[in-house]
Amino acid sequence: MEQYEPDRPPPAPAAAARRSLATGRASLTRRSLLRAAGGGTLALGALGTLSACGIPPAKNTAGVPSDDHSDEEKRIAFSNWTEYMDVDDGEKRHPTLDAFTRRTGIRVEYTEDINDNVEFFGRIKPQLAAGQDTGRDLIVVTDWLAARLIRFGWVQKLDASNLPHAYANLSAQFRTPDWDPGRAYSYPWTGISTVIAYNKKALDGVEVRSVSDLLDNPKLKGRVGFLSEMRDSIGMTLLDMGKDPADFSDDDFDAAVARLQKAVDTGQIRRFTGNDYTSDLSRGDLAACLAWAGDVVQLKADSPEVDFVVPDSGYMTSTDNLLVPNRARHKTNAERLIDYYYEPGPAAQLAAYINYVCPVDGVRTELAKIDEAAADNPLILPDEAMAARSRAFRSLSTKEETAYEEKFAKLTGA
Repeated sequence: MEQYEPDRPPPAPAAAARRSLATGRASLTRRSLLRAAGGGTLALGALGTLSACGIPPAKNTAGVPSDDHSDEEKRIAFSNWTEYMDVDDGEKRHPTLDAFTRRTGIRVEYTEDINDNVEFFGRIKPQLAAGQDTGRDLIVVTDWLAARLIRFGWVQKLDASNLPHAYANLSAQFRTPDWDPGRAYSYPWTGISTVIAYNKKALDGVEVRSVSDLLDNPKLKGRVGFLSEMRDSIGMTLLDMGKDPADFSDDDFDAAVARLQKAVDTGQIRRFTGNDYTSDLSRGDLAACLAWAGDVVQLKADSPEVDFVVPDSGYMTSTDNLLVPNRARHKTNAERLIDYYYEPGPAAQLAAYINYVCPVDGVRTELAKIDEAAADNPLILPDEAMAARSRAFRSLSTKEETAYEEKFAKLTGA
């Protein structure tokens, strides 16, 4: 178990954190505040903040059992992201949560208090580091932060006997992340896929099928966008180069950076963007770009000119994940809620509203009853062929995170 040691981030990772907050997945979009997935960079920034505040290093709380009050206290404190839960037409009630309460008698105290991984980590880390209750039974954080919390021993191992639907219905592509093999500590809330989006009118007949097309076709010079999130842009480039983002070397990373640097130097890449690519793509200022699938679903609904392609080389997928923090008072209740969202009915209702990749197998029939277009959309329910092309960025050591983010920050001009 890795021991938590607070330290100050070097300048480049700190800049990358600011970049993500300004234009990355932490920035305000048309639909919501999306999750900041700046990787270890953001975590390092949060660690530095902790050190600056004089908070002591974490106690070794791994494996220390927590008292579970689920039987006598029928409630769950659930922290999630903004716009990450289904709502009724009046936008005052959450139908799936209400149905869970009617069935189980467990009241869900649902709070949309996560706008950014770093900010949220900064709020819960003092209690976690001290081995104290955060006041939350269930949280949703992006995979890099989930991995760090697991390494520090700050989340509880889940009881498989309380998760029969989750165990049976979890999609194969999400079962074995290297940071939580077999999903002993976490289950995905949603998947977040990175694909190539394009504006058909702006392309004017130019074919875009791969990252190579984005980087090498002179007809697209100055009209190509890449993402300001290192794992997405480097990961997609590694795939295009025939490398596996789940198993690459320092030399492979440097080669991907060099390939992107060449496209920057020649003016092929217009800029590195966060969610602000959506307006550029809709207007046609960007002919094609790397894009997040949740955005593409909404863009396609708004503009007939926008479409997407999944490269034959593959695409990057990250996850936002459900975890039970140490010292949570209602672990069993939280596990029952996790399992509930792996039933096809509730999972379909959730997917129909949030439009991100559903990690639950067997929901197509239920989703088609709600929204046939969503059920047929591979960005929400990847078919077998698309799921097989999904790749995840491997876990990084603190040393690697620092070195890689410094190189990426130099590339993007952060």
